[in-house]
Amino acid sequence: MSDTKKTPKVEKITGIKGMNDMLPVDAPLWELFENTAQSVLKSYGFGQIRTPIVEQTALFARGLGAVTDVVEKEMYSFEDAMNGDRLTLRPENTAGVVRAAIEHNLTYEGPKRLWYTGPMFRHEKPQRGRYRQFYQLGAEALGFTGPDIDAELMMMCQRLWDDLGIADVRLEINSIGDAAERNNHRADLIAYFEQHQEQLDAEALRRLHTNPLRILDTKNPQMQELVNQAPKLLDYLGAESLAHFEGVQAILRHNSIPFVINSRLVRGLDYYNRTVFEWVSDELGAQGTICAGGRYDTLITMFGGKPTPSCGFAMGIERILELMKLSGEIHAPNQCDVYLVHQGAEAQMQSFVLSERLRDAGLDVVLHCASVSGIGSFKTQMKRADASGAAYAVIVGEDEMTEGVAMIKSLRSEDMENNQASVPFDTVVDYLVDQITGNDHHDHCTHTHH
Repeated sequence: MSDTKKTPKVEKITGIKGMNDMLPVDAPLWELFENTAQSVLKSYGFGQIRTPIVEQTALFARGLGAVTDVVEKEMYSFEDAMNGDRLTLRPENTAGVVRAAIEHNLTYEGPKRLWYTGPMFRHEKPQRGRYRQFYQLGAEALGFTGPDIDAELMMMCQRLWDDLGIADVRLEINSIGDAAERNNHRADLIAYFEQHQEQLDAEALRRLHTNPLRILDTKNPQMQELVNQAPKLLDYLGAESLAHFEGVQAILRHNSIPFVINSRLVRGLDYYNRTVFEWVSDELGAQGTICAGGRYDTLITMFGGKPTPSCGFAMGIERILELMKLSGEIHAPNQCDVYLVHQGAEAQMQSFVLSERLRDAGLDVVLHCASVSGIGSFKTQMKRADASGAAYAVIVGEDEMTEGVAMIKSLRSEDMENNQASVPFDTVVDYLVDQITGNDHHDHCTHTHH
């Protein structure tokens, strides 16, 4: 009998359901979205703000509304073991941005345009486009009163869709008026639904006296006709709210931004008033909303700040990436421009020198390094070079070291007979920069992919 002990099997630990890893294969697409969005936001004068992922639970209970779905059953909340504070992983970020704006007096000198990006957390049933940890990019315009900023935010989204190559998304808008108008509508809405209680599902009955506006947003097909006949909030708007809504529409029409008025469009959070909007796609199944927002003129006073009318939106990045993939127009950048292949100790040292010089010139370079199976043959290394997506392979072996040259091979050339050149070490950088970036490399500060 053998007395050698078997290695105990170690149980694997997997990720939490609904909280996904972003793998390297997807990184270029994320980077492309983030860079494009940041460029668009900057072109409209928005500055970045970063707030903590964890906030006091009271912030969301007060701002979002105690009877909203998010606060009632979706938040990840816990007690701080050190001091007993009630804390919550942020389910959205408008409340955090507003808290930071008040705390740091950001609007003291005038209105502010702010944007953010990062993970949010909601305990929902994971499905396509809806996860428990999900990423949002959002914009908040604090201290603006008119319909102009509402329209500008929608136009900024349209520019982003255009830049990302996303088509077939529609803009739906509505006005939910001010508090007094909503209260009048709410009373009539409750009375209407009470007369038809036998047609309400369990969720609608639960919301009837706490948040009846959300019944209008039901996805239950058996309730659609009932909801269509319900009192419409637009019919309750006063002169100021109507004028504001007309102003938004006038700007959108003048700038050829198509939209539809959806009288059933409400937002699930309590802080919204007047303008609300959503960008919707039919390509993603049930979770078709990719961006949503509206005005929240009273939120800052709810948190103890001075009256500061504001408007903002948030977009779900994972859903937008799905649309980018479906569009087929997006070509994410390659991992690198140049892959350095080498064989032998001297060649390896020379390859380190060449790779650093190429990076100094602004190119992205992968230098082949040893794996578990060793450094690998030229054939193995060339397979890696091709898989990297690099435009060129730089090859240095014993013969090249003797002659003081590098073999440069185009990996994407259609002309297979004339796709490589022997280039002296001292001119490798100039040769590749000319090939990859053209003749304007002398003022080429930071390399961008083409």
